[in-house]
Amino acid sequence: MLNQPTLEKLKALRLHALASAWEAQQKQPDVTALSFDERLGLLIDAEWLTRENARVGRNLRAAKLRISQACLEDVDFGAKRGLDRPLVRQLAACRWVYEKQNVIVTGATGTGKTYLACALAQASIRQGYRAMYRRVPRLLEELALAHADGSFQALLKRIAKVDLLVLDDWGLAPLKDAERRDLLELLEDRYGARSTVITSQLPTAKWHDHIGDPTIADAICDRVVHGAHRLVLKGPSRRKEAAEST
Repeated sequence: MLNQPTLEKLKALRLHALASAWEAQQKQPDVTALSFDERLGLLIDAEWLTRENARVGRNLRAAKLRISQACLEDVDFGAKRGLDRPLVRQLAACRWVYEKQNVIVTGATGTGKTYLACALAQASIRQGYRAMYRRVPRLLEELALAHADGSFQALLKRIAKVDLLVLDDWGLAPLKDAERRDLLELLEDRYGARSTVITSQLPTAKWHDHIGDPTIADAICDRVVHGAHRLVLKGPSRRKEAAEST
């Protein structure tokens, strides 16, 4: 058989994984004994898996997760943490992303809120969704700069298109009037259309007072808090424990 012209055509079609798998098949007697349909299925599986891994890799890089290696399989469910294992398992299936629901993770500093949020984002990316991570203080700066250079609406549209937005460190500092309005605009675009994960040291009962303006606070809490899945992390700081153990 004249395999080289076929290989060149496969590579020209950018079917590189399929071409490599086909070359490998020629060297495996047990594979050449398979039927045409079985061999074709293996070739297509090789191409699909390569493309799927590449897609996941691109989306993970684009998400810019603070803890890129975070995964739900490694979450610590120790008794001290008080973490709702059945709820985490339910969230791992990412049905909540499909249904455009929100997740709120609260707890004291160092209890692992960021890790859990990033792990939820990674799970969603592996299910085919696109995610974006932002610390709220940095996001507010980004929005303010976008106002200054005229790109605010374009930035809002870009964020609105992301399937899952992770807002980390919510409530670290008092909000200015412009920041409250910007957050409301951002969350309004996502309400009922996309999912958001928010981490905060503040319990949700204190969010209204933190936001400040009662009208805007009502609007934000109504869009984010009501109906959200809530995870409350307890126990001592994991960073402190890790430092003491070294």
